[in-house]
Amino acid sequence: MLLEVNELTVCYGTVQALNSVSLGVSEGEIVALIGPNGAGKSTALKAICGLLKSSGGEIISGDVLFSGQSIKNIPPHDLVKKGISLVPEGRRVFSSMTVMENLEMGGYIRKNKKSNLESLDRIFELFHILKERRKQKAGTLSSGEQQMLSIGRALMLQPRLLLLDEPSLGLSPNYMEIVFDKLQEINRSGTTILLVEQNARMALEHAGRGYVFKIGEIFLEDTGKNLLESEQIRKSFLGE
Repeated sequence: MLLEVNELTVCYGTVQALNSVSLGVSEGEIVALIGPNGAGKSTALKAICGLLKSSGGEIISGDVLFSGQSIKNIPPHDLVKKGISLVPEGRRVFSSMTVMENLEMGGYIRKNKKSNLESLDRIFELFHILKERRKQKAGTLSSGEQQMLSIGRALMLQPRLLLLDEPSLGLSPNYMEIVFDKLQEINRSGTTILLVEQNARMALEHAGRGYVFKIGEIFLEDTGKNLLESEQIRKSFLGE
């Protein structure tokens, strides 16, 4: 198992956001975390990538393992070196910097210029529009193009695990489809993916497995296909 979350309990002050949550992601998988707003999905992602303290949260008990080693007390900049990259909610590109400068920021901790150039070539092959717009200010890109840039920036260090928080947020249906198709392409090239997604149908159509959150707990886990066919999921999250 590449990533293991074991009996994780997280609180924001006196408010319990996660209660003994356990989940796993094997090498090569795409796994989706779905559920209503406030169910704990993003909190779980923050616990994995070391961002809890910055948002006021704290791990009360449990552990997070990456390749068999505990990472729950490791700061985000060190997790990047271990092979974990995050695409944050809302993209958060550097608006006043060019597309190229944003991508270069993604590889800033790596001193090997050749490796960074190889990463750039892969990203430009994946997202042709970024190559065309490489000298353009990131703030002038469309929402879909900014999401591609955010993903590209996260790929600069060729992570083993790519985390995404609401990748479809604010995107048109066309760009939503493009982004998820590209995520499958990234996965096929060897990157494991864990994503939090409000659009349950889109997530489950592209994920091999999914975990369904409800009020700080996981109440269902299955393949994406089985969850899509579940009457309970269809009524609760797919609007059917």
